[in-house]
Amino acid sequence: MLAVQPCEVPVNTLLHSYKVGAGYADCYMIDIPRSVTQREFVAAFYTSALFKVERTILKYLAVRSATDADAHQLAAGNATKFSAWAVEGQSTSELLLADFTGRTRSWLMASQIPGSSTGTTTRLYFGSAVLPPKSGSTAKAGMGWLFHALLGFHRLYSRLLLGAASRRVGSV
Repeated sequence: MLAVQPCEVPVNTLLHSYKVGAGYADCYMIDIPRSVTQREFVAAFYTSALFKVERTILKYLAVRSATDADAHQLAAGNATKFSAWAVEGQSTSELLLADFTGRTRSWLMASQIPGSSTGTTTRLYFGSAVLPPKSGSTAKAGMGWLFHALLGFHRLYSRLLLGAASRRVGSV
């Protein structure tokens, strides 16, 4: 059975610099027993039924809408913005988005696992980073009570999002 697992943020990735910084970073992974491209993964993630709920909320709360067509443009590398995020970095295997406040990052990566005993296997990663708010002009403050209050929900939601995306690419 496929299961989403927490893992370390892989080194030499776009998200890793946030792991070693002063904020918070997490990472989740799941192995899919087939070849999955980054483009397929990004499209599946941002068009999943669960993420569509988030897109709807952002449409009304942040006044930043996005469609499935926008998600496919993002997956193809043809977009610089998607809903409440801007592309900070993108390659054939990674996508790093920064939210409009500049404090939150969302990261996706599809990585082929060489030498898998089951044939071709792809490891899908989803990670997030949250930077602490700045107090004053340069001093860094703590993450705050709201961050800590929502952390359990964030971890569960991250697993659910990656699970939803993995089911979409696994059923192709």
